[in-house]
Order: sequence, then C-alpha cells, then structure tokens
Amino acid sequence: MTLKDKAIIGVDVGTGSARAGVFDSTGKLLGSASHPIAMNRPRPDFVEQDSANIWESVCKSVKDALIRADVNGNDVAAIGFDATCSLVIRGANDSPLPVSPDGPANWDVIVWMDHRATREAEECTATGSKVLDYIGGTMSPEMEIPKLMWLKRHSPEVWNKMTAAYDLADFLAYRATGDNARSCCTVTCKWTHLAHEENPWNQEFLSSVGLDDFIEKVGIDGPAVAVGTPVGNLSATAARELGLNTNCMVGAGLIDAHAGALGTLGAHLGGNLDQRFAMIAGTSTCHMALSPEARFIKGVWGPYFGAVAPGLWLNEGGQSATGALLDHICALHPFARDMGRDAHRLAGEKLLPRMMEQADLAPRLHMLPDFHGNRSPLADPEALGVISGLTLDQSEESFLDLYWATACAIAYGTRHIIDALNATGYDIRHIHLSGGHTASPVLVKLYADVTGCDVVMSECPEPVLLGSAMLAAAALDSEGGLEAASRSMAAPETVKTPDESARADHDRRYAIFHKLHAHRQELDAMSKA
Repeated sequence: MTLKDKAIIGVDVGTGSARAGVFDSTGKLLGSASHPIAMNRPRPDFVEQDSANIWESVCKSVKDALIRADVNGNDVAAIGFDATCSLVIRGANDSPLPVSPDGPANWDVIVWMDHRATREAEECTATGSKVLDYIGGTMSPEMEIPKLMWLKRHSPEVWNKMTAAYDLADFLAYRATGDNARSCCTVTCKWTHLAHEENPWNQEFLSSVGLDDFIEKVGIDGPAVAVGTPVGNLSATAARELGLNTNCMVGAGLIDAHAGALGTLGAHLGGNLDQRFAMIAGTSTCHMALSPEARFIKGVWGPYFGAVAPGLWLNEGGQSATGALLDHICALHPFARDMGRDAHRLAGEKLLPRMMEQADLAPRLHMLPDFHGNRSPLADPEALGVISGLTLDQSEESFLDLYWATACAIAYGTRHIIDALNATGYDIRHIHLSGGHTASPVLVKLYADVTGCDVVMSECPEPVLLGSAMLAAAALDSEGGLEAASRSMAAPETVKTPDESARADHDRRYAIFHKLHAHRQELDAMSKA
C-alpha cells in the first residue's frame, strides 16, 4: 500500500467530548466517532477535567472511528491532535496532581473556561509588559500564565511537586509519543511565548508576576515547534491503546478553534487572506484572521506568529458565550425552559420564514450578549449581559422574539470584532463558518445580513477534525509542509450571501447595540462609585 492509499486521523478534544475522524489523503471523511469527557465543578468559576479520562475517550473515539470507516489501524500513516486550551499538571514520574487545594489528584486539568484566576489576569495586565502587546493589551483568565500564578499561590504543595505543565494538545502529543515538544500554536497563544523573537520567553515579565521559576516548573526543554512538524512516532503503549501501530507519525498540534481555522481556510493559504475570517462557533465562538504582517488590535488577541500556519500572523477575537447563551435564554423563558433542544428546533422553524419577510422582528427588544464577559473587542471578563424591552408576556411569541434578539446580539458581537479588524488593515468580506452554528439557518442568515459578508461553509461535515488531519498530513510531507497538505485536503465550499434589504434595519439595531454598551459601562461606573 502506498502513502497515497494510507489514512490520516484527526482528533479533536472539545469541552465536553473527544472526537476522532478518519480521512483519506484527499480530505474525504471516511468515518468519525465521539465519546464524552467527565467534568468537575467543585466551586463557582472552577472547571476541571481528568487527563486519564480524556485519553481514554480519545482512544475509544479513534477505535470506533476506524470501525465506522472500515479502515485497519495498520493503514493509518499519521495522527494529529487539537484540544481546548486547558492546562494539564504533572508531577514526578508523570503522575497527575490536583488543580484544587485538597482535591483528588485525578482532577489534574484546569479547563479553558475556568475563571478562578481573574485577579491574577488583572495583575498581568497591570504590569504593562510588552508581552501584552501580543495578546490585545489585556491578559485573559482563560490563558495559562494566570492559572499557573493561581496554582503557585493557592496550592504551593502542588506547585512544589510539579515537574511539568502542558497545554492539552501538547499533552496529548506527549502521551502519544513520549516527546516533550510544545507546539508554536499553544505556547504562543496562551503562554506569552513570542515566537517571532530570538529569545521568546520574557523573563522580566515572568519574574514580575512571581513565575521566576516558570521554565523549570513547566518542563519546557527546547524551542516550540511549528504546527504540523513531526513530533515522533506513536509509542508502543499509545499505539496499542489507540488501535494503531508505531509507524504512525504524530504532528505538532493546535488549539481546537485554530484547527477549525485551518480546516476552513486551508484552501486559501498562500492567497489573499486579508479578506477572509474563520469563525468557529459552538458553545462559544472564536474569530481568526491571518495576515503576512503583524497587526496590533486592542481587545483582540495576537498578533501571534506561526500560531495556525508557519510564516503567518494570527489575530484572534472571541465571544465567550454564544451557543451557551442561546441555551441559557431557552432555559430562562417560561415557554421554553422544559423543551430542551426542541426549543432551538422550534425557533429555527418559526423564525426563518418571518426573517425572509421582515428584517426587524422585535424593534424594541435589544440585548448585550456579554453574559460571560466580553472577550473581544472590549476584553472585559467582568462585562455583563443586558436585556432591554421585556414585558410580562410568557407566550411562544415572546420566546421567539427573545431568541431572535439574542441571535442578533451574537451577530452584532461578531460585527464589532470585524470592525476592529478592518480598522487595522483587514478587509473582511468572507466569513468561513464552522462548528454547531452552521446547523442554524437563523444564525447563518444573521451573520451574513448583519456583517454584509458572504458566509462560507466547508462541505466537510467535520472541518475541525479536518484541520487536525491536515496537520497530521503535513508531518508526512517535509517538502510541501502544511500549505501543501491543507490545499490537497481542503473540501468544496458553499456560500450564503447577505440580504442587502435587511442592512438598514440591522445598522440601526447595531447602533443601539453600541449605545447599550455605553450605558452599561456608565451604570457600572456609577455602581462602583
């Protein structure tokens, strides 16, 4: 069997599950599977996982995907991992360590959405360090440096025992190969690694936040490696657990949203990327723009060098709660709170025909979607959601109005981020959408109508898995690398164009959206005074 006949596996570890997809060399998905991941919430703002449980779910998903694809594990040439930007802690002899004081050792992962380190993030921002220029000016509690600060302060016994700390994608590559390599994606985006500099770790900053022992404690023993670089072959143990063999190569991985960006923008690497914008939208939303030059945008993370593809700078915006916000609104409204997922289905069926006839379905109902803070472009983790225009009505009609206003607010948040990007040299005209929002015709239409952009969707049913498969394929191609692998595996695309007749109504509502931000900030200032 030739290399062209070999299969490639992409693994995606999200917040709630591990998924695996088996692809052929052209990017066709042959089979996929998923298994859930356990989660622990011992306190408010604490969210933890178990790395052994994650690995077990990965192995089950890979084996089930091989069965569904009807592919023998010996015919898999490479595997790539993407994962949430969660923090994994290890002790001597690769033992797990608890991430909560007095917690059991199996809960050894601080999940990306854990906000225990909000105060530490504020301290990082207050330093004014140059590393902040490359994360939009503000440190987020979802990044790893504040979480490490928190561990050192609140769990000194664990800190003293700690011999390594990994971003989850790097941990999976380590678990698979035994190699300690760190991906340029993970450490540049979440650890203040400046990949474009000769000395990428700013020791002055690290010392100023109490992490003078950072390099020693996290176990980094070499330079970060480019996305898609070969990390090594599967170890005998990992090969057995995954149902593969030791000839299988592992490529340096990606954060999950970044894999979605690669899976949707892969066909355009080497082209004019200033007009294209990847949006990976599910529970939360990540917005990714790539450029050959560094662009500094307040409230937007980056510019990150080499974080998605070698030689390109990444600017990354985000909304911390989008799909989760729609779930929350369904649970909040008396009409829908007991409907579960049926509430979303009902909203889609009822709202879309109305949206075809009328652009503004609820002229006096408006919302700020910052129920879990504002990641971009305000970079305010303590921002709050606002609903203006409620009545005592508990009918189906009032639920549909509120659902639509929430979806609008999510789309206006995306437009706010695009405006910030365009003000610095981008000219975004195409939104490459992936994730759960592609299944919502209401959201797809609003993203197009609100922003005035084409919404482009890959015909691959699993573009995030495809991105991980692309980085795996790149590990097999020392000459063409990631660009060649991505182009050869990219899927066809479908396009949703904006309805220009809806523009004026959404422009008016978007202006109100900005007024709500200003009023909310004014009220916050009055409350603090």
